[in-house]
Amino acid sequence: MEPIVTIRPIGITEVEQLAAMARQTFYDTFADTCTEKDMQDFLDTHYNTARLSAELAMPGNHYYFATVDGVPAGYLQFMEDYTGFPLMKQWKALELKRIYVVKEFHGKGVAQKLMECVLDHARANRYEAVWLGVWEHNKRAQQFYQKYGFKDSGDRHDFPIGSTPQTDMWMWKFF
Repeated sequence: MEPIVTIRPIGITEVEQLAAMARQTFYDTFADTCTEKDMQDFLDTHYNTARLSAELAMPGNHYYFATVDGVPAGYLQFMEDYTGFPLMKQWKALELKRIYVVKEFHGKGVAQKLMECVLDHARANRYEAVWLGVWEHNKRAQQFYQKYGFKDSGDRHDFPIGSTPQTDMWMWKFF
């Protein structure tokens, strides 16, 4: 029997669950790319409950959980925000800020449902584009995005984890 994947908005009362999932999925994805100290400092700065609570309360900042048969399996964040890639201001565009799946649920259709959520929102609200940053060495993620029509924009930006330099590529999809 195929698992049932459900996507639902994350409520402010779920911030601790979001923080735990965000910390774990980021750690699982990038732990071997930097020092443990850099990783822990990054997690403490970006995935603490105060910061995530502020993000959840921000108008237009969309957060969703994915569950598989009722068990939390991944999350998504997107919003209309041009600060990271000002070139996008020429279009009505959404930034897909985060899409992460708990590793035990990889291959269960969770990432696909999360991606459908953001793309459906973009189409329903007449966005012209969706864009995202992805680590230049994360070929698995790049291939996933390419399946949905995202292309390399040719632009790059620094995304250090502490003192560990890393570079992300901007990918975009136009409707």
